[in-house]
Amino acid sequence: MNLTDQINNDIKTAMKARESVKLAALRDVKSKLLLEATKDGNAELDEATGLKILNKLYKQRIEAADIYKEQDREDLAADELSQAEVIKAYLPEKMSPEKLKEAIEAIVAQTGASSMADMGKVMGMATAQLAGKADGKDISTLVRQLLG
Repeated sequence: MNLTDQINNDIKTAMKARESVKLAALRDVKSKLLLEATKDGNAELDEATGLKILNKLYKQRIEAADIYKEQDREDLAADELSQAEVIKAYLPEKMSPEKLKEAIEAIVAQTGASSMADMGKVMGMATAQLAGKADGKDISTLVRQLLG
């Protein structure tokens, strides 16, 4: 079952169970997936693009919750955080810092990178291999530490 089908089935389940927060989050995810799928004229969406969209939506919810907390709007922050948790359930498990470092060290060895001039090569390969499993900011920080 692909991501779109899974989201559609979970929307039906959330409607039957009257879970309004889950339903709102899933409807937003569905709309973003549909927009992306129909943007180029083809009806199918590959898994990597779907995960990228989910990651983006998850980060948006977390950032919005932080802004609401700064403005003392705990009710809105709680709603954003609960929607973020719904979206997080569809994302792959994040790598631990130790495993991430091992993976990046392997990529550095594989590319033969030795200085910051080779950072682009390492980042390109690392973001492709670790897409959805690690945050780009964390990858970049570790690559800088290893090459710097």
